[in-house]
Parts: sequence; C-alpha cells; structure tokens
Amino acid sequence: MIWTLFIRTLFTYVFVFAALRIMGKREIGKLSVFDLVVSIMIAEISAVALQDLKIPVWHGAFIIGLLVLLQIGVSLLTLNSRRLHDIVEGKPTVLIANGEVNDSEMKRTRYSMSDLLMQLRDKEITNIADVEFAILETSGKLSVFPKAEHRPISADDLGMVVKPTIIPTSLIVSGEIIYDKLAATGKSLAWLQEQLTAQGYSSEKDVFYASWDGITLHIDRLDNMSKVQKQDPPL
Repeated sequence: MIWTLFIRTLFTYVFVFAALRIMGKREIGKLSVFDLVVSIMIAEISAVALQDLKIPVWHGAFIIGLLVLLQIGVSLLTLNSRRLHDIVEGKPTVLIANGEVNDSEMKRTRYSMSDLLMQLRDKEITNIADVEFAILETSGKLSVFPKAEHRPISADDLGMVVKPTIIPTSLIVSGEIIYDKLAATGKSLAWLQEQLTAQGYSSEKDVFYASWDGITLHIDRLDNMSKVQKQDPPL
C-alpha cells in the first residue's frame, strides 16, 4: 500500500509538473480565466487520482493530457484570431481617463471605488486627478499611467544619454563552473582561471558566485556567508 501511494504520488507529481511546463510560463496572478480554469481542473484531477486508489492512475494522466492539449490548441487559435482572443481572454477596461473615473465601466466590471483607490495607493498615487489612464487588465491587474507632470523625471526628459542595462552572465555558482555560459561569453577556461588567480583565489571551489558583465568579473567568496553567520548579533 505504501509503495503504491509512493509510486502514484511520484508519477502524478512528475506528470503534472511536465504538463504545467508544457503549458508555458505565466505568473499565477497573470493567468487568464481560461488558463486558471485548466489549472484548477488539473489540480482537482490530481487530488482525486491520489485519494482514490480504485481509479487507475493513467485515467487522471489521460484527462490531464487532454486538458493540456486543449489549452495549447486554444492558445494557438487565439494567436491567429483577435475575436476568439477577446472571447477567451477578455478585453482590458479603461477605468480612469484624463483624471476622470469611467463610472459605466466601473459598474460593468463590478470594480468598487475602494478597490480602485487601494490599487492607486499601492502605486503611491493619492489623487485620481493625477492619473492619465488606469487600465484594468484581463488578469485583474490595474495598470496606472500618471500624467506627464507627475511622472518621475527620466534621463530622456533631461536629454541625457545613459548606458544600456547589461545582465551579467553567471560563470560560477556554488564552486561549480558553468561551462556553457562561459563559452557564450567568448572567454576561455584559462582566462577564467587567470582572473581567479589575479584576485587571490586558488580554485573555483573557493567561489560562491562569479559573474561577468562584459567589463568586470565580480566574485563572491564561498565562505562569506559562514563568516556573516559567525558574527555576533548587534545589540
């Protein structure tokens, strides 16, 4: 019995994990209604398959597989049909335009003023008149665009030229060299070892994390965390 439960649990976990990976990457808070329904059904079917041992585990796997195919099929169709996309995903709703609340859309979406004001405060906006547009997205998120005079000053406003953001490439993690990323940077293993030696490291095993931003190799020593933990707490 115990081994049966273990095998069913392991199989269900792996299968559901694979199914969700196939369905794509989306945050839970950004799921459409259709995606949310499919996710809930998968969760319910998985729970039933684990609780009722009389049901063959492949029955649940078959239903989950059908749901994944349905979700992928509908997603592909909505990419090619704007009308179907609006039916399945819905349309964004403008709740505030030019500092004025759209009363009719508020009623249609059953969005109260308390909800609206709370969302605005969460974005550090206290006055509706300061808002150019507030759009209720299909995921339920409220996108807020302040009026030009209330936006933070940007480099573009000042006519300044700034350097583009560069995402550093991880080369060493927990003492292990990530060879594919090292190759992607165009650097060799000999170069990395030379850089480590120049900064006083005898081996990559002494490095907790190292990243390359195209100019500088940033290195964090492996024993930094242990040293911090050994320090006496502040009084």
